[in-house]
Amino acid sequence: MGIIGRGYRFLRYNEHKSVTLKAWGLSAYYRFQMLYEDTRKLNKKWGIEGEESAEDVSMDEYRYCKKVSYAVNQVCSKTKWESKCLVRALTAQKLLAEKGIESTMYLGVKEDGNHKMVAHSWIRVGRVFVTGGNGVADGYAVVDKFRSRISKKR
Repeated sequence: MGIIGRGYRFLRYNEHKSVTLKAWGLSAYYRFQMLYEDTRKLNKKWGIEGEESAEDVSMDEYRYCKKVSYAVNQVCSKTKWESKCLVRALTAQKLLAEKGIESTMYLGVKEDGNHKMVAHSWIRVGRVFVTGGNGVADGYAVVDKFRSRISKKR
């Protein structure tokens, strides 16, 4: 399918155009940051280290989380650049924070079958995992967590 066909389908059928476009731009931004910025400085931008968000979330916030989850996973699975779990988590965290929804980003590690360490990140809002699934249930040990900084309240 050509670019015109894709553009038409996006405009015609995508109910969440603004979230999708923001997710695309943010995923590019966070991937660029990971490639070209100092790692020690990056984690200072990820939120408040060592803290978790509350578990009481409204139904409207859960609905928006579902929209963000869908948009981030759709966009990041189709980008020309590598958009793995950390890019997805940071993108979702930013989209949620812009709506005043507090989230927690977890960083975890586990040993794979070849005795190598594997890292993973995921986002939780309330009792729902927005990106990356439930890392703890998947065998990852949490090594750090970051409560999001809220940009603005609705």
